[in-house]
Amino acid sequence: MASDPDNAARPPLYDLATPAGREGFERRLQRLADSAAQTDSRFADAAAANVEAVRTRGDDAIVELERRWTDPDFTADRIRVPGEELHAALKQLDPQLRDALQRSIEHVTAYQQHVKPTDPNPVSIGDAELGLRWTPVESAGCLVPGGSAVLFSTLIMLAVPAIVAGVDPKNVAAVHPAPYRKQGEPARDISPIFKAACAMLDIGRVYRIGGAQAVAALAFGTETVQPVAMIAGPGHPVVQHAKALVAGVTGTDNGFYGPSEIVTIADDTADPRRVAADLLAQAEHDPGKCFLVCWDDAVAEAILQQLDEQLPQRSRQQAIVNALRDESCVVLVDSLDAACDVANQLATEHLNLAVANPKTTLKHIKHAGEIFLGDATPVAAGDYYAGPSHCLPTGTTARFTSGVSAYTFLKRTGTVAYPDGMSEQTIADIALLAEAEGLDAHAESARVRRSRQ
Repeated sequence: MASDPDNAARPPLYDLATPAGREGFERRLQRLADSAAQTDSRFADAAAANVEAVRTRGDDAIVELERRWTDPDFTADRIRVPGEELHAALKQLDPQLRDALQRSIEHVTAYQQHVKPTDPNPVSIGDAELGLRWTPVESAGCLVPGGSAVLFSTLIMLAVPAIVAGVDPKNVAAVHPAPYRKQGEPARDISPIFKAACAMLDIGRVYRIGGAQAVAALAFGTETVQPVAMIAGPGHPVVQHAKALVAGVTGTDNGFYGPSEIVTIADDTADPRRVAADLLAQAEHDPGKCFLVCWDDAVAEAILQQLDEQLPQRSRQQAIVNALRDESCVVLVDSLDAACDVANQLATEHLNLAVANPKTTLKHIKHAGEIFLGDATPVAAGDYYAGPSHCLPTGTTARFTSGVSAYTFLKRTGTVAYPDGMSEQTIADIALLAEAEGLDAHAESARVRRSRQ
């Protein structure tokens, strides 16, 4: 099978059985990894400049940067969204949409409560009683991107895990910029649906700012923005760079949550319409990255034909075409095992196993942000409704990190007790080890425990 060069919606095809196909796939893989490594120094330079500006000049720098990037008439009094605006938006929200949002919140809450860790029972080792306790951070900042889509779903997927972890909703902050406008255009504001969702979650601090300036404001605080203990969420590479820069001043989610991605492994049992619909849904993110992995030419061709047929029905056609042509590919392999190897190499945000036995295939998957089993399970279910957070590692970083969950907003603290005092052997061992490192005060701090035994 050969992809049609005249059809702009079709991604390039790489047959890994050929040297040219392998080379083309490796280039795509490197491009994917480079997006997470953020190798373009312009991203790092912009993040550093904006973070430093906010750290040193506070609200004035925020206003300057928001005027540059979102609204030429932005003023400091627009940084924080008043609570009455949030509640007014909730009152005006379409009842059916409110009910759908409520069910989404309930599903995410139930899942996060299910996975939230509990303190294990203490264990006795030697003469010590050892434990572990989980405690939430005191405050959390949720990064909700702006742009052409209204991502109120991202608010839910960040705020709910924080609240389930034990963060008081009043100490949850959400940052979300207003849509970009040029001088002379009508004023635009953040979506009333986003405001309503904030009210539904009882979020205490909402700011209409974005970019690296929002990250810096949450980390350092300004005249208007209160600092938080943990920052989490997706965004442009500049935003991800900013998170790395403030790590240590505040906590961060330690993930690269950048342009959205999907890998679909499909066999001849997959419904081509469903697979194509998932690929188009990912491609419309602008940018989105889609990878279709098959070992049957006919399966791949049927899915590509569905892309051709479904594309004219989509409203964001240019974004989809750009994503499929420039950021995506079809990969032909010789077996299901080889397809799993490719998926593990790509280590993308979303993985759909559109195969006959997805639960069996799951055993061969090592790296993915979230896995969707069977072609009856759309990625959109994870985006909006199912329960696990859709804030997931991208750019091959699922090899070493995980998505946002209640764990993100929890700290682990070990506990140590010698309820009956330290034994002579314990004291002697600790003292010997300490003196071997040249730390005699450490040794004496163990020996002194003998005096009360």
